[in-house]
Amino acid sequence: MRQVVLDTETTGLNVERGHRVIEIGCVELLERRLSGRKLHYYLNPDRQSDEGALAVHGISDESLRDKPRFAEIVGELLEFVQGAELVIHNAEFDLAFLDFELERVDPELGRMRDRVGVTDTLTLARERYPGQRNNLDALCKRLNVDASHRRYHGALLDAHLLVEVYLAMTAGQGAFEFGGERAGALVAGRTEVAELLPRLLVRLADAAERAAHEARLDAMACANRREPVWRLLAAPAGLAEAQTVA
Repeated sequence: MRQVVLDTETTGLNVERGHRVIEIGCVELLERRLSGRKLHYYLNPDRQSDEGALAVHGISDESLRDKPRFAEIVGELLEFVQGAELVIHNAEFDLAFLDFELERVDPELGRMRDRVGVTDTLTLARERYPGQRNNLDALCKRLNVDASHRRYHGALLDAHLLVEVYLAMTAGQGAFEFGGERAGALVAGRTEVAELLPRLLVRLADAAERAAHEARLDAMACANRREPVWRLLAAPAGLAEAQTVA
């Protein structure tokens, strides 16, 4: 199963008033695991952001003047999402803006829903947590997803956070087990722990897990506009083989 977790930032809230997409972030999942592939654009909207929107995303009009326009990246975007299921929080908002951009480029491109399936995590959250706040910030707190580095909304950053929120909401996982023994047995007594230890294996991070690690560092770098300290220091033992995400 291939999924693309997608988020956008825009110049304002109302597409009917001609507001535009200024940032798109996409993160690929294969069989519910990060593949390491992502797509990220800042876009020139040919208009200013509303003050309210600017306060949310912090992307200045000046910083977008030399960025490509949507028409220049639409082919790569559609190729990246083709055949995938899109996972979006409050999907109707993002899809309305993307459909508006597609219409501006060429009406024959159709709508995003004509090309891909869509899962709206806001709908999932409202079903699971009725009557509660279900924006991304609230879900991160509820599901213990670390969003402490999120000063502003950002499409790539929020897509990475949504990956963790979505996987946590849809995991359906009970208590962890080790070799058939429930994890709770680990606290029962030293004898039981000792009996379990021979069955525990040390497993080094595989390529997908190293990619997930690098994706988290990418999100931190995007949020803070500088490389995280982790990348400035020598890699710890056991992570020497970590590779940069393409």
